[in-house]
Formats: sequence, C-alpha cells, structure tokens
Amino acid sequence: MDEVPEPHTGWTFLTNHARVLAAIADNRNARIRDIAAHCRLTERAVQKIIADLEQDGYLSHVRKGRSNTYRIEPGEVLRHPAESGLAVASLLSLLAPDEARRATSSDVDGGSRASA
Repeated sequence: MDEVPEPHTGWTFLTNHARVLAAIADNRNARIRDIAAHCRLTERAVQKIIADLEQDGYLSHVRKGRSNTYRIEPGEVLRHPAESGLAVASLLSLLAPDEARRATSSDVDGGSRASA
C-alpha cells in the first residue's frame, strides 16, 4: 500500500480542490487512494473534496463495479469573483493539457464522451 507523502507546508499557488480536479482530469478512473498519493492528501480529504466538487456541479461519477469513472463539467464557471466567467476547461488547459485536448476534440466532432 502506498503511503501518503509528507504534506507541503507554506503557501502554494493551487488549492487542493484544483489539484484533485487536475488528477481526475489526468485519469478519469483513478482510485481515491491514488489521487490522495498524487496530491499529497489523505484519502478522507480527497473524499471530501470530491463531494464538494460533485455538490457544486463540477464533477459527477458513475459507479462501475468496485470503481468510479468521473466526469468533469468543463463549462462550469470557477467560483471566485476574480475568475468570473472563467470556465473549468480553461483551468484544466493549464493543469491537465490532455483534458483540454479531449474536451476540444469532443466539441469539434460533436461526439459525447461516455467516460468523460
């Protein structure tokens, strides 16, 4: 079992919510344990963050057997007034470039992403 690395102390540029969202954008089928290790958070913290993101419409999931597949809503607008009008897709284009390409190609060809 992977251990959670030591947490970072001091200020950072990104919130834990942004880190978790970017980790999910990189792997829609990631386990909470893997997200926690990647983001240097506890599994409980990741569960809470995912619940926050789902409650506010930024994220949803579909249960497949014992695992989840997440769907990010790229058109949702960021919460802070300073980012008024800026969509999640814009943030993810910086943090998870592959996600931005997937969203763009899906929008262009008119297809829907079953696991997106």
